[in-house]
Amino acid sequence: MTYFRSHGARFTYIILSVVGVAISIYLTMAHYEQVPVVCSTSGIINCERVLSSSYSVVPGTSIPISVPGLIWFLVSGALAFAAWKIWPAERLLKIIETIWFSTGVLTALYLVYVELVYLHNICAWCTVLHIIILVMFLVAVFQLMQHQLHDEDYYEDEEEAEIPQVSGRAN
Repeated sequence: MTYFRSHGARFTYIILSVVGVAISIYLTMAHYEQVPVVCSTSGIINCERVLSSSYSVVPGTSIPISVPGLIWFLVSGALAFAAWKIWPAERLLKIIETIWFSTGVLTALYLVYVELVYLHNICAWCTVLHIIILVMFLVAVFQLMQHQLHDEDYYEDEEEAEIPQVSGRAN
């Protein structure tokens, strides 16, 4: 249980990164092969409308936005693997992960804004990716807070060990 508690976030990041990579590859392939994705095309959930809009490509290019998403998930997985196998106790890596995931959340918030305000449609596949990014960010923040609490407890225990106990009785 202790192993999972200390490495559970890393496993979570790796699993979510793999799912994110798979969805990003699917959306990229659908873009280049110009095939419709499996999704509703009526009502507010309309993946085709979102994925064929001008917002579905990197500005000034024909590269689908799923390609930077794919790269983002690959980097997320690499960071998780590095934190798990290479530098498991490195606090700096947890900070880097949190910053990296926050860039993903900010991007996802922008894309949700575009979907709702400009396109008036939501892409279900994109929403799954946005939720994955949010979960990764929340886990990273929780892990960083736990690490901070663990550090504070460690230093408090160390200080208590150094302070001599003084008896309240006068001799």
